[in-house]
Amino acid sequence: MFRLSRQLMFAGLLALPIALVAGQAAQAQDRFGAISYSASDGADGYSYNYASRSAAEDRALSECRGYGGTDCQVLVWFRNACGAMAVSSSGAYGSGWGTTTGLAESAALGSCERSGASCQIKRWVCTDR
Repeated sequence: MFRLSRQLMFAGLLALPIALVAGQAAQAQDRFGAISYSASDGADGYSYNYASRSAAEDRALSECRGYGGTDCQVLVWFRNACGAMAVSSSGAYGSGWGTTTGLAESAALGSCERSGASCQIKRWVCTDR
């Protein structure tokens, strides 16, 4: 009886590291997001925390179209990060991504200002990381 108890305890101790690694792998799962925009009507859409890039892009496009966008396109997608979109009154727009909201906004403003002046952030979103 004592020998069986020792064997069961040893087997349990061997299984513990495997269970911990499996739990960490599930927590480290990638999360995707996207931002879409319709330049002709100014509609936009976004998504975050999707399991795949394509699912995130599909959701962002669907939202953009739902707000009346006729020429919606995905401007940026991101994984375990943040995305942002900037627009100007002259019709210029740009996007970017980064590991923080500030980095994503900075990249979006820089992208927009290469085409126009006085750009402002219109949308930003981050995944859970």
